[in-house]
Amino acid sequence: MLQSAEPTLFVSSFVAGDEGAIRAYEFNTKAGTLKLRHETTEVSSPFFLAVSKDGKFLYSIDAEKFGGPDDEEVAAFRIDKETGKLQRLNQQTARGTASCYLDVDSKGKCVVVANYSSGSVAAFPISSEGSIEPSASFVQHHGSSVDPKRQKGPNAHSIEISPDDRFALAADLGIDKILIYQLDAESATLTPNESQPFVRLPPGSGPRHVTFHPNGKQVYVINELKNSVTHFDYEPESGRLTERKTISTLPDDFTEASYCADLKITPNGKFLYGTNRGHDSIAMYSIDENGALSLLGIEPSLGKGPQNLLISPDGKWLLCANMPGNNIVIFQIDQETGKLTAHGDQVEVKMPSCLRLLQ
Repeated sequence: MLQSAEPTLFVSSFVAGDEGAIRAYEFNTKAGTLKLRHETTEVSSPFFLAVSKDGKFLYSIDAEKFGGPDDEEVAAFRIDKETGKLQRLNQQTARGTASCYLDVDSKGKCVVVANYSSGSVAAFPISSEGSIEPSASFVQHHGSSVDPKRQKGPNAHSIEISPDDRFALAADLGIDKILIYQLDAESATLTPNESQPFVRLPPGSGPRHVTFHPNGKQVYVINELKNSVTHFDYEPESGRLTERKTISTLPDDFTEASYCADLKITPNGKFLYGTNRGHDSIAMYSIDENGALSLLGIEPSLGKGPQNLLISPDGKWLLCANMPGNNIVIFQIDQETGKLTAHGDQVEVKMPSCLRLLQ
């Protein structure tokens, strides 16, 4: 069988037991359609995924009882590029509970994980065969913030590796900080950044996900509790962050409960999108030459609880996983204005939590 010329989209279904699966779809980037290729069911509650840059391996949170008293696991899979089938290689303890985010360095040397409930991050070496070795580095976060329900202690919600693999930024919702780590990918070690170990966000912000601008000089953070996006200037040499501006993701007249989840930037660096769960929408922004954001509008996500986004490499399509809505919606991105237009039929998927592309 020849490998499809179209990229493969991996989608995790955050469901326990036999219903949990990682599905592989053929993503027709000309037509903007998805076609199911394979289902890998030997993973329970696969919440978050990461794909190695060489496209050979996939890593997944494997959480039979997500957020329970026992540590989650991180599982490694070999990817069959012809079929999208995944072959489990091994798994390691994540060294924390409610593990919710993974990232892989560009050379496939290490995996980093954020553990939400236990408020910690860890790094794992990757063998030459793609399997995960026991963690070489572990950092427990400490502190609290002002929200009595959501910020009683640390809640590491993401950890994102810088484009040059030298740093990792961890957004901790529970303590309103972005923690900056120096990363040695070869040894899979995380060390607090000497020149600036963290930055604080305004109390009650609840930072959730982080993304780097394609130029490597700006960083954006979506704040789950304050429903906003914060723009930072980023110094690639030192890893330092300088806060610039925070902008809302919601209409001024919206007063009901809503919580942000994910954000993504187009490959050309012109547009940013962030999700609102509750308002069930996608906030659309333009990015100027200095990295500043301007709100373009807010588009319905066409499903409940937009959890995760993916933008195609050509910048023409945005895919939105509405997790409790049990669907994936494909939007066409206007290349001039950045506005989103729903395209084609919605794809029904049970509890889609993470979207990752194999090119």
